[in-house]
Amino acid sequence: QVQLVESGGGSVQAGGSLRLSCAVSGHTYKDYCMGWFRQAPGKEHEGVALIGSDGGTEYADSVRGRFTISKDNAKNTLFLQMHSLKSEDTAMYYCAARPSGSSVVYCGMSYAMYMYRGQGTQVSVSS
Repeated sequence: QVQLVESGGGSVQAGGSLRLSCAVSGHTYKDYCMGWFRQAPGKEHEGVALIGSDGGTEYADSVRGRFTISKDNAKNTLFLQMHSLKSEDTAMYYCAARPSGSSVVYCGMSYAMYMYRGQGTQVSVSS
């Protein structure tokens, strides 16, 4: 059973930075997609950043240039480094994973496509 556990959320002022982590266990797939998604109150889940098993990445337009997704395969950990945070980045952030092709082009930004999901970590940005 694949389990994902997020950490690193918190409260920060606009312009600040946070680093989210997602510890992954039970994963046995050779090729997979992993990603960060967020949900603000009253809104649908939004894809933020994806990474394929080949290391390729994809970002939502709203975060490109400010956020960086990465992974440490040896530690089975996914990261999201967030800089220049804005109030509109306030949301619950989830990491998610699904088996897929090796390239990030096969991943997709739809949260519904990801069968393995963490419980979320809250990010609050005050202006």
